[in-house]
Amino acid sequence: MEAVTELVAGKPVVIFGKSNCFVSPTVEALISSFGANPVLYHLDTMPNGQRIESALAQLDRQPAKGPAVFIGQEYIGGANAITTLHVKNELVPRLLRANAIFIWR
Repeated sequence: MEAVTELVAGKPVVIFGKSNCFVSPTVEALISSFGANPVLYHLDTMPNGQRIESALAQLDRQPAKGPAVFIGQEYIGGANAITTLHVKNELVPRLLRANAIFIWR
């Protein structure tokens, strides 16, 4: 878990995914559409990717299929969690609190 904490530290939005995952870019595009600049890590291309993936799986009772998203160093979940926040109009306020974006109309 320490490796995850280090990779997330000081970054407003972090997405952990795999290079062959089609959902990770979709989540990244949604978050970016509000002006945020998420950091995307491809676990399958990282030297310690399997260890990080195991640590991420321990964060959730039902491990997310696809990306694992952190906003403001807080684990949010996968694509379903991000979509739910967006539909409830809670994604932008979280991005604002994390200083991932600074203004929103």
